[in-house]
Parts: sequence; C-alpha cells; structure tokens
Amino acid sequence: MKSVNPQPVALGLDGYTQLPRGFLGTAVAWLEMRAPLPSLGRAPRPDLALEPLRGVALDRYLAIYRRLGQRWLWQGRLQLDQTELARLLDDSGVAAFALVHQGHDAGLLDLDFRQDGEAEVAYFGLFEPMVGKGAGAWLMQQAVELSAQRCVQRLWLHTCSFDHPGAFGFYRHCGFAPYACGFEVMRDPRLRGVLPRNAAPHVPLLE
Repeated sequence: MKSVNPQPVALGLDGYTQLPRGFLGTAVAWLEMRAPLPSLGRAPRPDLALEPLRGVALDRYLAIYRRLGQRWLWQGRLQLDQTELARLLDDSGVAAFALVHQGHDAGLLDLDFRQDGEAEVAYFGLFEPMVGKGAGAWLMQQAVELSAQRCVQRLWLHTCSFDHPGAFGFYRHCGFAPYACGFEVMRDPRLRGVLPRNAAPHVPLLE
C-alpha cells in the first residue's frame, strides 16, 4: 500500500468537507454524568458476572476486544504492543472486566480512573446475542457502582457515528447527558492492517 501524506484539509463549519482517500471521518458526541452518580435500579442478574482482565489475561482481553470492536472500528488497544497493553491492564488506574454470561464471555467493560476525580468508560460493549436482553443496562450499572466506590465526581464516555445506532440513546437512557460534539479523523485501520478489510462493512472502504 502506498504511503499517504495528505496536505492539511480545512474543515468547513457549514457544509461538507471531503477527506483524502485512506482517511475516515466520524461525528463524535461526548456524554457525562456527575456526582452523586445515580443508581440505575437494575434487578439482580445471577446469570451475569464480571471477571477482571489484568495483564496475565491479555489474550482473553484481546479476543473479546477484537470480537466486539471489529464491527465498530475499535483500534486504540490494537495500536499498543503487547507489553504496553499488559502494563496498561495492570495499572491501578485501569479496571477492565469481561462480562460473563453463564460461564461464557459476553462483553467488555474497560474503565479508566487515571484522571483524578473522573472516570472514563473507555470501552463498553456486548456480543450480539446479548443485545436487547438487559445485559447492557446491568453492565452500565456495574460501571456506575465501580466509579462511585472510587468517589468519582464525573463519569464520561464518547460515542460516534461508526458505533451501534442505538448507542447514543442507550447512554441517554442510562443517565448520561451530552456536553460536546465534534469530528474525528483517522487513517483507515483496515488499510493499515490493524483490522481486517471486511471489518465494519457499514463504513466505506476507499483506497
């Protein structure tokens, strides 16, 4: 693949901006909830559990991350080498968990507490068979409770137009309020070999 070194592109604030081939743009919304963090009032789910994912569980973390993220072009964790990622998962300010349903991995919760007084829901997702069955609400309740235990004053996340079409509404329903919007530009990870070429078929692949 030829290297791409585009000239800077001026972003039009009223209308369309065309990006060079090999690049993607996505609309981003940032959402937050502030202390006191609410209880989401979800019923107990004895069929669901969280299992911590530390550095020794790197392969398991990556398997879950890839299965979830290929559909939505997740790439952040894949750009770290394995030593860096294992070190991140072992950081006391990071708390990653596998969502387990009846003994099988079913999703991911990845929280970042490294900013004082704040927590970011860095990655959150369910395997497709679990969507629409209340597991997402239960998982978000765990994120809120874990954040409250650390006396977090602000819990935040972002979503984008590449994500599941129901993501924004789900986060609003959980109590998050939007506070900013913007635009992210990235090199297409499918063209760089970070993700397979058939990942995220809803996003055009332009070489």
